[in-house]
Amino acid sequence: MYGPDGLESYMSKQFKTTLVLVFGIFLGVCASLTSNVLANKEEAKGLPLDQLRNFSDIFSRIKSDYVEDVTDEALLEHAIRGMLSGLDPHSTYLNADEYNELRIGTSGEFGGLGIQVGMEDGFVKVISPIDDTPAYKAGLESGDLIIRLDDKTVKGMTLNEAVKVMRGKPGTDIELTVVRDGEDKPLKFVVTRDIIKVKSVKNRMLDPGYGYIRISNFQSKTAPQLLDAINKLKEENKAELKGLILDLRNNPGGVLNAAAEVSDMFIDKGKLVYTEGRIDNSHYEYNAKPGDVLDGAPVVVLINGGSASASEIVAGALQDHKRAIVMGSKSFGKGSVQTIQELRSGGAVKITTARYFTPAGRSIQGEGITPDIILDKYTVTSADDDSITRIKESDLNNHISNPTKSDEAIKNAEDESDEAKKNGKVLATEDYQLHEALLLLKGLSLYNRS
Repeated sequence: MYGPDGLESYMSKQFKTTLVLVFGIFLGVCASLTSNVLANKEEAKGLPLDQLRNFSDIFSRIKSDYVEDVTDEALLEHAIRGMLSGLDPHSTYLNADEYNELRIGTSGEFGGLGIQVGMEDGFVKVISPIDDTPAYKAGLESGDLIIRLDDKTVKGMTLNEAVKVMRGKPGTDIELTVVRDGEDKPLKFVVTRDIIKVKSVKNRMLDPGYGYIRISNFQSKTAPQLLDAINKLKEENKAELKGLILDLRNNPGGVLNAAAEVSDMFIDKGKLVYTEGRIDNSHYEYNAKPGDVLDGAPVVVLINGGSASASEIVAGALQDHKRAIVMGSKSFGKGSVQTIQELRSGGAVKITTARYFTPAGRSIQGEGITPDIILDKYTVTSADDDSITRIKESDLNNHISNPTKSDEAIKNAEDESDEAKKNGKVLATEDYQLHEALLLLKGLSLYNRS
């Protein structure tokens, strides 16, 4: 999947007139238009004549001197790609085949490995593995740098070319060579390609009254799926929830509207997110509608370095409105909006058109969301010796009875406590951050009740 997929808005429109004119002049240069015509164009539109001549010279030298023959079409496509890639890591040109691949990749079901990727220093960087996909199960992690795909070095490839290599027939294997922080040498992962079915929302009860919802990415239907998940948790709990953990770790983003809708579900009023850019239609402001799906019950949001774009919008909105405690590690820091514009050729250009800001006016571009409580990922083990059964008062012969509870009721309560303790140990060893978030959530709930 192309990535980070960020905040895509699909627009079926052509290049603006000025862009068409500029490209037309480039073609004119390549066709050796007269200097007078170029000078007139430069004077009319302020175009850099020297740079256009430089482009024409280089184009001619490649055509005449390069070791292999290169078509005009290939050279112009390379020029377009370079022009866009030089702007920022997220702006790019897509030819017709690549644009079709992108549309397949954002449809919610596609073939591949299941990772959101970007480019860094000429290598493919894993933004985050998608839940329950081959890459996730193989052990790929956010921040990994992919340096080889089978026997092909990634250096020199475009992101689109690398993604095309990673995609393939389901059931086939690909070996990824990865550089990871903290590791002395590159790691190798053999990943089996599969049909990737992205499920945006998952839910489960952690303890009676305390729910957990995982959003893996933001799709157009994420908000209604989230509402359905909360209703299922309430139904399972047979009562309103005492609190909720919203897990946005390794969530690479998605649709801007979905992020605003998810934020709106917990916030009664006020600004949720706004965007600013140079063109008129890049200015948007999303405001909350009355209503809180949890009726004010506490929320803890989990984020990490793989939380990007739309997930940062949600975390930032809930944090600014003091509606949730944000916990974990600093997020990725992608605060830009990309627009995909179709071209007459059948391809498209994905170009950054705006920056987004949290309700308090914070730009997270390159900065990220700093959690209220910073908690890195740890692995823990239980220190208790379960082989020793501790003796309690109720175990002593002829112990004095409790005037308010029967021995059977006390025994049942002890069994429930032991089960909760066991579940807590399992959660702590499986996911320490989630375990700590649950403890915090319980403390917030008790504080609210008091």
